[in-house]
Amino acid sequence: MSEHSGGCHCGNIDLRLMLTKPPEEMDVRADQCSFCRKHDALSISDPAGRALIAVRDEVCLSRYRFGLKTADFLVCARCGVYVAAVCETPAGLRAVINIQALADRARFTVPPRPVDYDGEHAAARLARRATRWMPGEVASRA
Repeated sequence: MSEHSGGCHCGNIDLRLMLTKPPEEMDVRADQCSFCRKHDALSISDPAGRALIAVRDEVCLSRYRFGLKTADFLVCARCGVYVAAVCETPAGLRAVINIQALADRARFTVPPRPVDYDGEHAAARLARRATRWMPGEVASRA
């Protein structure tokens, strides 16, 4: 396992990832939804890995839902950085990470693969996330 860290600009949201592959081998996705395009987000997930998201001040954590409202897009309300999305699935909480929020983002060198999930209905979206997104945890950090 390799460990990677990052977070938002002001330090309110911390990320810690455990990945089973080196960053240079991770599948990087460029979701074509309007939210991800506006944030220039590049996403990764490792179903056998783990994502830990720690929040210092919950008041400054914005959980934004749009479209089918099946996931919370975690954005720092103080500095505006989109760090990750999380969603409850039958397999538990799953997360996808915006590599732009990682300290070693330059190591994720696989060219981004455009993806478009606009045609998915809610059940299909949750099933895909349960198998393709990574187990995650969102916790308060004092």
